[in-house]
Amino acid sequence: EVQLVESGGGLVQAGGSLRLSCAASGFTFDDYIIGWFRQAPGKEREGISCITNNDGSTYYEDSVKGRFTISSDNAKNTVYLQMNSLRPEDTAVYYCAAGFVWTMRPYQYDHWGQGTQVTVSS
Repeated sequence: EVQLVESGGGLVQAGGSLRLSCAASGFTFDDYIIGWFRQAPGKEREGISCITNNDGSTYYEDSVKGRFTISSDNAKNTVYLQMNSLRPEDTAVYYCAAGFVWTMRPYQYDHWGQGTQVTVSS
């Protein structure tokens, strides 16, 4: 069974930082692309970053470029999203997902975590 479990969300002041974790199990970690997505109420789910663990390539959406960093610890089957310089507009439910396609289109991903809430106060 493929499982993805996000953790690390919470409430933070504008300008602060959070580190999200996505713990994966039930599949060969190195064969998958892992993406981070977010969705605020009333807005479309958007892809913000992804990583392929077979060569370490990464991608960042312009809205988070320079502020967020995606990384992986293959020994722990875990992908992280370090979020710095957080803004109120970053407030959303954050999801990790696994798939085989290098894309930020949400519905090209095959497996999803439950999401973790990130709230940034001003």
